[in-house]
Amino acid sequence: MGQKTHPTGFRIAITEPWRSRWYASKKDFARFLLEDQKIRRFIRKEWAFAAIPKVEIERTGELVTVFLHTARPGILIGKKGAKVDKFREDLEKLTGKPVRMKIIEVHRPELEANLVAEGVAEQLGKRINYRRALKKVAETSIAAGAKGIKIRVAGRLQGSEMARVGGIRKGRVPCTTLRAQLDYGFAICATKSGSIGCKVWIFKGEYGPGETTNGLLAIRPAVEKVS
Repeated sequence: MGQKTHPTGFRIAITEPWRSRWYASKKDFARFLLEDQKIRRFIRKEWAFAAIPKVEIERTGELVTVFLHTARPGILIGKKGAKVDKFREDLEKLTGKPVRMKIIEVHRPELEANLVAEGVAEQLGKRINYRRALKKVAETSIAAGAKGIKIRVAGRLQGSEMARVGGIRKGRVPCTTLRAQLDYGFAICATKSGSIGCKVWIFKGEYGPGETTNGLLAIRPAVEKVS
């Protein structure tokens, strides 16, 4: 039909868990939703250097639990936990509620689409040739164990007068297959010529039959076609 669907939203509650997990009455729902947006925007703005691809939020009563997936836990925690304590205090001021932090380390940042998109945006900001940057990033992700990767950049690439689209694709990227474990990330690169959007899709494998303890399908390696 030519319609585009967000790969993560398409799989929510099927193979992907909810990013915000709480229940609220009709009068509190909008307030909690705006609070979650404020938390995520604050983290994206103030802690971008900590390489945080995903933020999950849980609420139990008045307590807000924030799960931070980060590729640089040492930078986030700081010496004797000083930085993370200040981070928690800032979030408590923002929400007006007690906040608990849980830090989850990302062992392979090359397979996190958000981090890959941010890496591409950073290279484009340094005026590196976009074809070379995309090829290098795609090869790094495939070497790290990705079954397929697709990268798309759009804007005034290399300062061209007209906006154009560039991209690269390696391996399989089945966007419409629900059992596919597909990670999606997006980043914006601000240049003198204008903003450049970077989209990344990473295919990690397929989910097999059966369910795990969290109610999601169990993962298995992607089936390769035999010629």
